[in-house]
Amino acid sequence: MTTVERLKVVLANSYTLYLKTHNYHWNVTGPSFKSLHDLFEVQYTELAIAVDDLAERIRALDSVAPGSFKEFLELTTLTEAKTGISADEMLTDMVASQTVLITSIKDALVSAQEDDDEVTAGVLGDRLSVHEKARWMLKASQ
Repeated sequence: MTTVERLKVVLANSYTLYLKTHNYHWNVTGPSFKSLHDLFEVQYTELAIAVDDLAERIRALDSVAPGSFKEFLELTTLTEAKTGISADEMLTDMVASQTVLITSIKDALVSAQEDDDEVTAGVLGDRLSVHEKARWMLKASQ
């Protein structure tokens, strides 16, 4: 798989996580509602910016960025949001989803480094830092 193909997986995973995080933001309930509602909002807002940056990097590499639900579902390695689950189950799912996204970022980062594509490596390194912190924040909320 090429670096740009790996970037498309990162984009699809990021968009899927954006949608999942927004879903959980809307639907979280329980004693930790306010803190999780706010945490999910911070994370989905950051992901909204990230998907644009990733898509623009794909375009800069002379490839077409996927942009439909169908394309994202074909490319993503994440599962969609679960319905009717508790706040604790949401946190568990979010930690697992961040881990999957981190793995796809690392995969694309290695490919970019092997290609001597410093710009893509920089974008992915920045994403990796954000998602490792996001995962930590979610784990700390469990």
